[in-house]
Amino acid sequence: MELITERISRYAEEHSEPESPLLERINRETHVGVHMARMLSGHLQGRFLATMSRLVKPKKILEIGTYTGYSALCLAEGLAPGGALITIDINEELEQRVRGYFRDSGFGSQLDYRVGDALDVIPGIPGPLDLVWIDADKENYSTYFDLVVDKVPAGGCILADNVLWSGKVLESRVDKDTKALQQFNRKVLDDPRVTSMLLPVRDGIMMMVKN
Repeated sequence: MELITERISRYAEEHSEPESPLLERINRETHVGVHMARMLSGHLQGRFLATMSRLVKPKKILEIGTYTGYSALCLAEGLAPGGALITIDINEELEQRVRGYFRDSGFGSQLDYRVGDALDVIPGIPGPLDLVWIDADKENYSTYFDLVVDKVPAGGCILADNVLWSGKVLESRVDKDTKALQQFNRKVLDDPRVTSMLLPVRDGIMMMVKN
């Protein structure tokens, strides 16, 4: 289920800030040589992440789910001077590719790329985390939220991807990932620690601002 038409998506991209040459390269090479290229954030969502980061001006960003590094580099655009981004991914097969992109980015010294299980890594990361991007296994979205929410200061932001799951969250008979996302969407709506808004951008982004 495509939430917006291809023509509208293309129009939006044409009227948004263009990708940098490196992001364009990552986009192209991911689609050519990496399994499940649809997981890439892509142009429009990438510009959304960069804009959010510029608004927050985070000193510390946590990304859960690196994939090929596109979203990390978008988020890094808004880092405060001396700021850092920690990104975690369980797929060690992409490590060499991602580290190469990071070296070419100009953000190399600010990027802390960790290969491992985020459930094990996150507890050892101290706050405050000014901006968090969740884009990993859907079954653990609620757990990731619980692990980070108290590390985010008032006014900080948590973003979560794929919360519409190609429209499957509207269905009553669902698989485990869809059910996990339905539960996550309800959980954050009911949590008094955050103010949430579900944005129908690409596959749905849940935006949560810490109260």
